[in-house]
Amino acid sequence: MKKIAFLKPIFNFIAIGLLLTTVSRLFLFGLFKERVEATPEYGLIFPIGLRMDLILLCYLSFLPAVLITFLPQKALKFTNAFLVFYSFLFLFLILFVELATPDFIKQYDTRPNKIFLDYLMYPKEVVGMLLKSYLTSIVVTFFILGIALYVGLKTGKQLFQTQGEAYKTKLLVFPILAFFLFFGARSSLTSKRPINASNAVFSTDQLTNCLGLNSFYTVAFAAYSMKNEANTQMYGKMDEAEAYARVKKYMDVPETDFITPEIPLLHNQKGDTVRKKPCNLVVFLQESLGAEYVGILGGKPLTANFDALSKEGMLFTNLYCTGTRSVRGIEAVVTGFLPSPSESVVKLGNSQQGFFTLADALKAKGYSTSFIYGGMANFDNMASFFNGNGFEDIVDQDDFESDGNHYAFKGTWGYSDEDLAVKANNYLKSKGNKSFFSLLFSTSNHEPFEYPSGRIVPFDKKAATVNNAMKYADFSIGKFFALAKKETYFKNTIFIVIADHNTRTYGKNLVPINKFHIPAFILGPGVPRGKVYTQLCSQIDIPPTLLGYLGASFQTPMPGRNLKTLKARTKGRAIMQFNDINAFRVENQVIIMQPNLKPLQFEVQNDTTLIPVAVDQELAKDALAHVITAGNLYQQNKYKSKK
Repeated sequence: MKKIAFLKPIFNFIAIGLLLTTVSRLFLFGLFKERVEATPEYGLIFPIGLRMDLILLCYLSFLPAVLITFLPQKALKFTNAFLVFYSFLFLFLILFVELATPDFIKQYDTRPNKIFLDYLMYPKEVVGMLLKSYLTSIVVTFFILGIALYVGLKTGKQLFQTQGEAYKTKLLVFPILAFFLFFGARSSLTSKRPINASNAVFSTDQLTNCLGLNSFYTVAFAAYSMKNEANTQMYGKMDEAEAYARVKKYMDVPETDFITPEIPLLHNQKGDTVRKKPCNLVVFLQESLGAEYVGILGGKPLTANFDALSKEGMLFTNLYCTGTRSVRGIEAVVTGFLPSPSESVVKLGNSQQGFFTLADALKAKGYSTSFIYGGMANFDNMASFFNGNGFEDIVDQDDFESDGNHYAFKGTWGYSDEDLAVKANNYLKSKGNKSFFSLLFSTSNHEPFEYPSGRIVPFDKKAATVNNAMKYADFSIGKFFALAKKETYFKNTIFIVIADHNTRTYGKNLVPINKFHIPAFILGPGVPRGKVYTQLCSQIDIPPTLLGYLGASFQTPMPGRNLKTLKARTKGRAIMQFNDINAFRVENQVIIMQPNLKPLQFEVQNDTTLIPVAVDQELAKDALAHVITAGNLYQQNKYKSKK
């Protein structure tokens, strides 16, 4: 053993790393025990976890192994200083992300991923939210990190410094060490590809699957994957022409209405009625308003105003959002673009200019276009995307503060929803006879759930809860329409109130479909009063439907359906992206696609009960085609309204 004592830093690094990840996994298992134990063979999370932990730690040990072996004895001081710093840095980061994991899972039903990285980009808003909603967790985390820092400073040299050894001995040992590190990092000698996160999938409960991973791995993989914008081939390959053809058959557009192969999905959407002055359009996008909180959809009795207003127009009772983030909801409602495993196009580089949006289409028709938001519009890159794609005016928190008016409340995420209602109404009535399109985006229904007092009768005794925030958001919807109905513009405007996504998305299924169910209603000229649209539909169907009510014709590349004219016998379709899992649902059949795995199919008995069935290969190809098409359109800049 003395001959290999110089490898002590590597042995200690791996041992401590395994201790941290294993203790964390045991803690998470205890925390989510009831959920995990409902999964057959749930005990696999521990051998899988050990395997995934060793992969990570062996990768991280390569550099120390090379330095220990090949740096000369005279560089021993530098080698030891580097080993102490390197080992402590990565163990500290592993500990940090594991400490952050319980609250992240409670919010997103998975280990830290790209969302975790996204939040690091907006420290002001996120720190404010964390201090108000997770103060106890923060205190505990920093206490444990403080202890780790103290122990590291006291024992770092003892644990992670190597000792002198004959160069010949180190060279003889290195091939054996390299073999074991290589074997540990790949975790296989027979597989052509290294083991990855898909090898941790053994059940249909994605939370249980992710416990077999470790959080440093999932965050590092998310960071690595950011370079692969629109990497759709993780689900399979398909010829481009076949993919487009399969998407087109779901669009309910005659072949003669497609315009040019250069923009494969570009087609004419003819107005059912042609108005001398087309209607204005207002989209009121609601933060996290899931169907489970909407009384008229069978949810909690929190939305009296939404329920009443929906009876004045058309209510959608079977509508599903495309994702779990606001930018995904914006992508669907404003651009009609297909969801993909990549980031939303709101944040991707190739879509910052010349990408189709409703604002782009309506601006070309002479409309004034705007985005009105109580927070900071640079959050999630919204301002940049909107600026480059047809939005003329961007009204955000700075404009609230500079206009000299008195507003009700400013919270962590910006001005309250009722302030947004007042600001938006004043802005819209200032347009006079000018046709306009405006996107309003609420903020109040977001942790830490802040809103002005005295507006609602609380549903919960504690003020800052999601249920009370929902009631306040609904109060503000009512206030906006009460103001708008007094103005001249109301009579010539199509309004839609729609959620961007639900609140916390979780469930025992690979894709918790019930958490994608969202509310929406449309009201305005030509919209049937009291109509209830019960057919299964997707968020991407909303923008072409809205254009159908404006009284004009358009050229659009949107693959969604105009539900206004869709034949009743057409099968309903919804597409949902949950982290890197894609669900393609047609009526009660859903194809689930996971990275580097064969597709699965389930029969949807209800939103929470999915029964495994044999895979319909044609339906699976249709599902793959939609993801492949999203990647191709983005990468080739072919999602636009003109050549």
